[in-house]
Amino acid sequence: MKHQKKYLFFILLLFVFACKKEQKQIQPESCDYATVLEEGEIRNFKMGFSTWPFGATEEDKITTMNFIEQNSDIYCEQIDDKIPWSSLINNTDYPQEFLDEINFRVGKRVDTELFLAIDLLNTDRNDLLEDYDGKIPEYTHLYDDAIKNAFVKHVKWLIEQFSPDYLIISQEANELYIEDQEKWNEFKILIDEVKTEIKSSYPDLPVSVSIVLHNLFEPEDVDNIADYQAEVSEFIGTMDFAPISFYPFFKGMHTKTEFQTAFDFINDFTNKPIAFVETCHLAENLKINSYNLEISSDICEQNNYMEFLLDNAQTNDYLFVIWWSHRDFDALWETFPNKYKDLGKLWRDTGILDEDGEHRPAYTTWIDVFNHYTDVN
Repeated sequence: MKHQKKYLFFILLLFVFACKKEQKQIQPESCDYATVLEEGEIRNFKMGFSTWPFGATEEDKITTMNFIEQNSDIYCEQIDDKIPWSSLINNTDYPQEFLDEINFRVGKRVDTELFLAIDLLNTDRNDLLEDYDGKIPEYTHLYDDAIKNAFVKHVKWLIEQFSPDYLIISQEANELYIEDQEKWNEFKILIDEVKTEIKSSYPDLPVSVSIVLHNLFEPEDVDNIADYQAEVSEFIGTMDFAPISFYPFFKGMHTKTEFQTAFDFINDFTNKPIAFVETCHLAENLKINSYNLEISSDICEQNNYMEFLLDNAQTNDYLFVIWWSHRDFDALWETFPNKYKDLGKLWRDTGILDEDGEHRPAYTTWIDVFNHYTDVN
């Protein structure tokens, strides 16, 4: 399951915002559309989705890939479940589960550009991602040679399998700063060494790590916000581009003004080329009884965010945008273990297609902008 634990600390925040509005779901019959690109205007950024499927069957996965192929000119493969540390360190065979997953994905490779998102950190963003036995390798420092060499081997092997056009070697890294600043300092050393080796072998491949916008803009649990933001900005300044993860409903954002305030922040935050590598917004009300949580949204609010996302991408020359899940994944969610179902709801209803595959207004906006084609090489 995608990042099953890492947003636990957002629950209290979400509750605070959600309690301000207790409304029943009302889906509008129609939405007011804004013009994102004028007639004849050429799109100057790429558009795509992650391969997160809406259902658990192979047919559902194939349908997902077919949708991506028809409605994207870039897409994202996230390798963020486990790292086969033992095999990498001891030069033994990879776990069959790992090989089967990678082989399936490579076998369904879409003929577009590919953004490969490899994770190094666990879902709590406080240590290394675990192995297939649930353990992590022993280390004195994160940048120990054994860790560095194993991870470089892992990244290079995945590059050879997927032949990506863009690469990140850790996801949402600024959360580690909040969790453990000592490990953050070690992480920076490790990432610098890994990136140096990757660039030596693949000099034309843009390499970076992603950062979380909703935990960078007006962050919680940070003593000195200015120092934190300066530290992250300096770190991203050493990368080839600035990959952004953003879920505006995690910050209680609902309005166009709130959306644009966040975009204004990140547009001024870095001089590096920006890519929104993981984003979406709720199309339905979110209610989680076990957290006493309720957040209002609807198809028009989702479309408003989509319009602002794509408008900012065009205006500010983003490299690309990745909408995380193209379709509501109710069918997949039904297969989740009970202990993960409530967390799974956080992203379940964020597709530009609903659970039945019906188009939402955000789909219309997506296709309109997508059909302006792109002059990006």
